[in-house]
Amino acid sequence: MDPAERRAIEADCERLIKRYVNLNDAQDWPAVAALYTEDGRFARPSKPGEFVEGRAAILASLLARPPRAQRHVIANVVVDVESRVTARAFSVIVLYQGDPAAEGELPALSADSPVIGTFTDRLVLTADGWRFAERIGGLDFRP
Repeated sequence: MDPAERRAIEADCERLIKRYVNLNDAQDWPAVAALYTEDGRFARPSKPGEFVEGRAAILASLLARPPRAQRHVIANVVVDVESRVTARAFSVIVLYQGDPAAEGELPALSADSPVIGTFTDRLVLTADGWRFAERIGGLDFRP
């Protein structure tokens, strides 16, 4: 693999990670779940040892969450290309959250914000583009 192809894969995978954050903040749960492979696995940063397995189960778990005001900031994304169809990634996440506000109002920041953690990802190239085969979250500080 030449350096240009490696950089293109890195850029595509980083875009997937950033897209995930934007769709998550928009609470577009079907679109978030579609970023996983059919058999993808997800562990929330607050429960890194508990996996939700399969795209349909991931969607169901996202839909079951109570609404909240949220904004994720993703940083320090490093993608390690393993092959033309597999990669691994690591990123740092900061989550600001609060209760939803009335229309036209700004939400109040929760006392437990911000939450700082990480994601460790296994990414695969599918017919639909790069997708998460596995996404494991973790927390760096107690809330």
